[in-house]
Amino acid sequence: MHVPAITANYLAILALIYAALALQVIRLRRSNAAPFNDGGNEGLRSAIRAHGNFMEYVPIIALMVVFLEMSGASPLRIHLLMGALVLSRLLHPLGMSATPGSLKFMICRSGSIFLTIGLLVSCALTILSRLPWAAVADEISDQAIAMIEFLHVVQVILTL
Repeated sequence: MHVPAITANYLAILALIYAALALQVIRLRRSNAAPFNDGGNEGLRSAIRAHGNFMEYVPIIALMVVFLEMSGASPLRIHLLMGALVLSRLLHPLGMSATPGSLKFMICRSGSIFLTIGLLVSCALTILSRLPWAAVADEISDQAIAMIEFLHVVQVILTL
């Protein structure tokens, strides 16, 4: 079995980014005296969403990349996938902290969305393409034929 060392190194970097996002939420909660929710503060709301967005996307993408690395995907592919994930996770909070409608907001938010969704789809399709679809199709057709034969036997018995 191949140990996913490349992905593990990127996950360490991502963990540091996640810690920074968590510390930002804590700092803003304290300075705004908002122990729960966002206290109506736009900056805190953006920090909470950047933190939450990280947790919504990083685990599933990282898990898929780990599977790809363990199944023998090229090191270059793993570096590209995980590098793009790190970039998307850096862009997102930058966009969330920018003024809505500003160039920084649009570039960072659009870039992070494009990269994140692209990674989700790319990893999922790559994993699906590696599944033994021919064996699955053979099994389904064997089961369908067996069901048809069973129904034919039932018909013969019922018409006696």
